[in-house]
Amino acid sequence: MKTDKYENNEYYRMQNLPYEKFITYGSRSLTDSELLAILLRTGTRGVNVRELGEKVLAESARYGNGLLGLYHIPLQELCRIEGIGKVKAIQLKAVAELSTRMAQARAKGSLSFHHPSSVADYYMERFRHETVEYIMLLLLDPGLHLTGEHILSKGTVNASLVSPREVFIHAFQKRAAYIMLLHNHPGGDPEPSGNDIRVTERITQIGMLTDIPLLDHIIIGDNQYFSFKENKLMTDMSYSENSLQERGDSCFG
Repeated sequence: MKTDKYENNEYYRMQNLPYEKFITYGSRSLTDSELLAILLRTGTRGVNVRELGEKVLAESARYGNGLLGLYHIPLQELCRIEGIGKVKAIQLKAVAELSTRMAQARAKGSLSFHHPSSVADYYMERFRHETVEYIMLLLLDPGLHLTGEHILSKGTVNASLVSPREVFIHAFQKRAAYIMLLHNHPGGDPEPSGNDIRVTERITQIGMLTDIPLLDHIIIGDNQYFSFKENKLMTDMSYSENSLQERGDSCFG
């Protein structure tokens, strides 16, 4: 039964009934906790659903700013919040994954391997949340259309973990005309390390020998990226015949 307080106090009504606020003012008027309240649907004894949404945000903040924390917070941690059972925890994690896939789907419409910014936008949501480094090989046909993806390594990216042999086995198997490297920096800063540069040099050298050019190496940070091509580092990777032979022997030995 509705109370006079509910019926006569518009502020109280808007703050405690996110559904009504959504209908009246639209989704953009809702705070993060109110959006979560709609997903959670019900609160628990002594805690209304909006307050429960705030508790979820507070707990997930330990894993990232704002709603980003929902992507990283473990399912078990969500279940420890009073009022959040396994079903609600799974729903929250599913929403976090859906938001990532929606961002990637939106970027796909403008994906062009001629433009590093387009490639970075497409893969940004896929990799910016990861807590370890991944390095991915992208395989392209003569028209620069994507024909395959392959994770080369997971963990610390360095010359010993990225095998040029593996790169070009995949390139030959898929009959790739071009290849591209992409990896993430969990710390958020996409500036290349010495190992990143050495990896790029090795793959560039062998691409020159096999006539499967490395088009670019893109590093994904937190809403920012670094492109070797855009920074004109690809054209600076020219080598003497001796250095090519030396590096080629060490890679395939």
